[in-house]
Amino acid sequence: MWCQSCKEEYEEEDAGTCKECYEEASETEEELKREIDDLRSRLLFLRLPSPSLDASSLGHSDLLLHAIPASSTSSCSDASAEAAAARPDTPAVPAHRVILASRSPVFRAMLENEMEESRSGIIKIYDVCYDVLRAFIHYMYTAEALLDEQMASDLLVLAEKYEVKNLKAFCEKFLTSKVSNDNAIAHYAFAHRHSAKQLLETSLSAIMDNMSTLADREEYKELVEKDPRLVVEIYEAYLNRQVNTAAGKETDSSNRKG
Repeated sequence: MWCQSCKEEYEEEDAGTCKECYEEASETEEELKREIDDLRSRLLFLRLPSPSLDASSLGHSDLLLHAIPASSTSSCSDASAEAAAARPDTPAVPAHRVILASRSPVFRAMLENEMEESRSGIIKIYDVCYDVLRAFIHYMYTAEALLDEQMASDLLVLAEKYEVKNLKAFCEKFLTSKVSNDNAIAHYAFAHRHSAKQLLETSLSAIMDNMSTLADREEYKELVEKDPRLVVEIYEAYLNRQVNTAAGKETDSSNRKG
């Protein structure tokens, strides 16, 4: 019989399509499911609000339409975030209390309790540059961020600190897609510091695939000096993989003999 998709011949017991087209269709379906799940996650993240907070007389649609005001002196914002370690003339990033509190439990605690941030509406964030801070606040409104590897790393750190789980997952997914032999060690150490499981597993797999060159890499030598515990974990994982591979071969051999 002939596949209706690619017109290749296939066995009659196959359900209307050849193996290659069936696998391709399955991959496309899985990709669509992942995209739908991602969109649902973003929609849930963007849902307002915290009803106990004053929305500064703006309706929900108004808040979203204003997003991040272009001017740092927007009259409709009732809060702001400042890069505390930046130059004195660095502008603050305007925002709304209801948005910040509904996206981050850490911000919620700051703005709802008797803290300086609650009285002034100013949240000072340390160890971050203005561009990263603005991207962070922008994500709070849009669930979108324009990423490169450095921006994704910086935003992931902020997302972890302020418990913005959706953003952390978004950045981790991006970094995971960028893992290569050249950056696997750096990503592995970073993932360990920030409990990024998916990035950790992908980086470790890339490292183990290139174990023959591991000891010659400068990043490896730095890791030995800074965190030898991680080096031990890499070799433990590699030996476990070798044991599992050998066990699998032994099982296959026994099955063939049987």
